[in-house]
Amino acid sequence: KIVSVEKHPNADKLHVCKVDDGGVAKNVERDANGYVQIVCGAPDVQKDWLVGWLAPGASVPGFYEQEVFTLQAKELRGEISYGMMGTPKELGVSNDESGLLVIDSREFNDEVKPGMLFAELLQLNDVIIEVENKMFTHRPDCFGILGVARELAGIQDLAFASPEWYVKKPEFESLEKNRLAAELRNEATSLAPRVMLVPMDGVKVGPSPLWMQSCLSRVGIRPINNIVDITNYVMYLTAQPMHAFDYDKLAAHSKEGVVLGPRMAQEGEQLTLLGSKQVTLSKDDIVLATDQVAVDIAGVMGGEATEVDEDTKAILLTCCSFDMYTVRRMTMRHGIFTDAATRNTKGQPPAQIDRVLAYAMRLMNEFAHAQQAGDVQDDYKKPIEPHYIEVTSKFINERLGSKLTDEKIVEMLKNVEFEAHVASGPISVTPPFWRTDIEIPEDIVEEVGRLYGFNRLPLSLPKRDITPVQPDPLLVLKNDIRQYLAQAGANEILSYSFVHGDLIKKAGQDPKRAFAIRNALSPDLQYYRISLLPSLLDKVRPNIKAGYDEFTLFEIGKTHQKYPDDKPGDLPEEDNVLEMVYTSKESKQGAAYYHMLRQVDMLLTKLGIEYVLEKPEQSFLKEPKKRIQAELPFDVERTAYIRYKNTDQGGYIGCVGELESSVLNAFKLPEYTAAARLALDGASFQAENRSAEGSYKPLSKYP
Repeated sequence: KIVSVEKHPNADKLHVCKVDDGGVAKNVERDANGYVQIVCGAPDVQKDWLVGWLAPGASVPGFYEQEVFTLQAKELRGEISYGMMGTPKELGVSNDESGLLVIDSREFNDEVKPGMLFAELLQLNDVIIEVENKMFTHRPDCFGILGVARELAGIQDLAFASPEWYVKKPEFESLEKNRLAAELRNEATSLAPRVMLVPMDGVKVGPSPLWMQSCLSRVGIRPINNIVDITNYVMYLTAQPMHAFDYDKLAAHSKEGVVLGPRMAQEGEQLTLLGSKQVTLSKDDIVLATDQVAVDIAGVMGGEATEVDEDTKAILLTCCSFDMYTVRRMTMRHGIFTDAATRNTKGQPPAQIDRVLAYAMRLMNEFAHAQQAGDVQDDYKKPIEPHYIEVTSKFINERLGSKLTDEKIVEMLKNVEFEAHVASGPISVTPPFWRTDIEIPEDIVEEVGRLYGFNRLPLSLPKRDITPVQPDPLLVLKNDIRQYLAQAGANEILSYSFVHGDLIKKAGQDPKRAFAIRNALSPDLQYYRISLLPSLLDKVRPNIKAGYDEFTLFEIGKTHQKYPDDKPGDLPEEDNVLEMVYTSKESKQGAAYYHMLRQVDMLLTKLGIEYVLEKPEQSFLKEPKKRIQAELPFDVERTAYIRYKNTDQGGYIGCVGELESSVLNAFKLPEYTAAARLALDGASFQAENRSAEGSYKPLSKYP
């Protein structure tokens, strides 16, 4: 607590403050009253403020552009300052560094006392639970804190109880007179099964409560203001995205009063999103629009023209359900991946929307003084009615191999808020409204097995034929290659089959020769790679920076590329290849080419493949298609082509050599770098054609 503020005698922009820390800080000097002196540069610092104090010895991440800066007592213009008072950014609450973080004790029921640990005040000394479970990616409810908490309770055989506001259907107030008029128009009911909105006025935009800012920061969301923060907080709590529009800005973009609702976009329609990102819409996009213009990509991101800012006095609060497949296609089409889009692509249940909206209205009133200014409107054409499923314990136990009783099954289901009871024989189960994935008895079997624990089920191997399976020749070859290269000290990596176009260009290759991915998993995975080399080269520099001076990386995989004579509709050729990169931070004896060739020679010899080396020009002339297939960024003057010694088994094996200087520079690689490529589909790589000369032979017992 700041107990006094005086102007610094030797500086115009500094203040000398005395603070009461309850006497808890160590290694600081105190005055007769037990107060500590701090020099502060905040222009508006005031007496009686409660602030966060970083005492000497505290570490501040990112301070003064260093990774970690440890504070010390320091003299500033003749006055000693013991540590510093922190901004929200320095205290890890938000990115705001415009002034000190002032703590409002009313937010914490006036229980804030000088000397408390900041981490205890905001409950930062909690437990972080890391969950590695693929199920979460398919469960819409598990994208919210409530769903995850319920799931963790269920698998630990504990009963979970959702907040009353979430499970109880709300009753909205009907106003005698609407202060703000708003009309809901849903012109895309098949893709927007439920849309709700409500106007609210009396809004006072400002910072959200400190505890809410801390919660959002901990999950990677930057606090903005109380209106936006509440929508984000509710989304992370319930997994249901929602959006608040500036009511007056909507009115400026409407002709018939404030009108808003989903519709299909017009082909070529333009929309400027938050962050000034401009998109061109297609007729397959759903938008939220007034009677004049689109103002939001439905379920993905809001528009800049109607965003809430510090001048907002009234809002239109919306909460909607959209077709998850359409939202996913929109995110891929426009390359926009937001928290809201992630949740809407999982198919949030329409039945929760009224509950979420009611809770958000309550928070808006509490933290932004917003008042309901018009009736709550709800467009819900086909409400999903609760349905029950009948299943017997015999049906469940036969499929799980378990011996669970009716009572235990009912208990486990009730723990995660299913309605379940033993009817006259079977068990009657009614899933909660947020579990839209439960439809048939087999779904109940899976739910019971997961809650009980698949690891607790009895293990019994099924009966099967023990006749040995004929080994796959290609798998045998790959295993041999891995074993021989590992013996030579090489390291295998496994990288994505899809790469960015810039990576292809850096490797001296043409992206036009690669197959573009129409629905790429991310903007960084645009093309199917022509060769494995770009992925290998991209991993060299990070390993050098990690302290590895000399190493060989290799990868076995498939490549695809376009040929000039390809016809429309032709399936691409799929080549199995082995590619390798050798590098050394410091030059060794002999060229890098020979180090790479030595490993290639060792491999081919152990595989029993006889080969010869030729100049690249000769291979170009003999097999022009192979020249295209082997289009790699090698320096022609320092490269050799590898061919079969026995031409009856084929011609081309691969190539080994040093890379062009442009490629070395693009990837920031040492000059002492070489690479190799082997095509594994040739006849000589097949087991029946390999010579046995390369295999191990014991020395004679009788010299």
